[in-house]
Amino acid sequence: MNKFDDIIPPSRRREMEPLSQTPTTNTASQRASGRQPRFPYVTITIVILVIAASVGALFYFSNASVEVMPNTLSASVQSSFTASSSAGGLPFKVISAEKIASQSVKASGTKTVSSSASGTVTIYNTQSKSQQLITNTRFATSAGLIFRIHAAVTVPSGTTAVPGKVTAKVFADKAGGSYNVGPSSFTVPGFASTPQADKVYARSSTAMTGGASGSVPVVDVTTEAQTRRALKTALTADLEKSLQSQIPAGYLLIPGAATTTFQELDFAPSANSGTADVKEKGIVTAVVFPNTALGKAIASSVPGLSYQGEPLTVSKTDALTLTPASHMPDAEATSFSFTLSGSAPLVYTVDTARIAAAVAGKTRSAAEVALTSYPEVSRAIIILRPFWKQTFPEDPAAIRVVVTNP
Repeated sequence: MNKFDDIIPPSRRREMEPLSQTPTTNTASQRASGRQPRFPYVTITIVILVIAASVGALFYFSNASVEVMPNTLSASVQSSFTASSSAGGLPFKVISAEKIASQSVKASGTKTVSSSASGTVTIYNTQSKSQQLITNTRFATSAGLIFRIHAAVTVPSGTTAVPGKVTAKVFADKAGGSYNVGPSSFTVPGFASTPQADKVYARSSTAMTGGASGSVPVVDVTTEAQTRRALKTALTADLEKSLQSQIPAGYLLIPGAATTTFQELDFAPSANSGTADVKEKGIVTAVVFPNTALGKAIASSVPGLSYQGEPLTVSKTDALTLTPASHMPDAEATSFSFTLSGSAPLVYTVDTARIAAAVAGKTRSAAEVALTSYPEVSRAIIILRPFWKQTFPEDPAAIRVVVTNP
């Protein structure tokens, strides 16, 4: 017999379950929903650090500077000048370069020669009286090679600091290539053991040439002429490049202030049989001037130019031409007269320390007004950082001045 008493309906089973049997998930959810929110310490700390870093960067990269564009002048010049080798209004220096070029060509034969070398020397005298030197006075190199003058000369008086001097041509005592010596110093053997021994002497600035003896090759006249023309062309470019390297820093070479001379050297046997070396010697001499002194001299020579003697430089010399009054000076010259013609762009020299001192301790607006009174300033850009900073430091050393190209 079946009993139904033991079968409990599902609805009643749910009612009979104790409260402790409630699922744990519900309790956890309730606890979670009742938790208090945490304070965002990390976020606020990051924001504070970013702000502090930004402010620190502003102060670290703080800047007080002035960008200056120099004033310029355009001078049309047609004036005569006299420069001096000593310190003065317009100093000058003489520079030179020397090169020898050779080319091997077919010889047309040989000939026997016997010739003496010759060249030019400058004779100096440091005595308080002039010194006369008779014809055939001897001059000796340190190696004992003897050269003579073929005409009497009188050397002016002078001092040790500024000796009297005269130039003369000398000739080797014997024939032969051994006398083709380079620039040398000479003593006067006739004055040995006399007071004049160390007071009269000579120097050469170029090599002695023309000495030869024995059999030398001969080259066809047409071949020689063609070869020498080619050598001169090559030498011209080499000499110009070499001269540029001789220009001292801060000096300018003006077009027309250089002269080039060529000298035909004797043929020499080539390494190959039946050939000869055609040799050509080139010498370029130039006068250069300090840029600042030249700029000031040009500006002062132009009437009507608004110029009060401030430092200037010549930015380009392409449109200028120099013409010597008589001849180009040698290395011993003390003065040089010439004419300058053409146009010269002049740029004022900006003294950065002077500009820094002019704006030190001033406000932005006061600094702008102060800089308008400086003729060398064409335009000035004032930079003050951070942005709220409106006054330059009191110390000029803390102010950076930058000069830009005009």
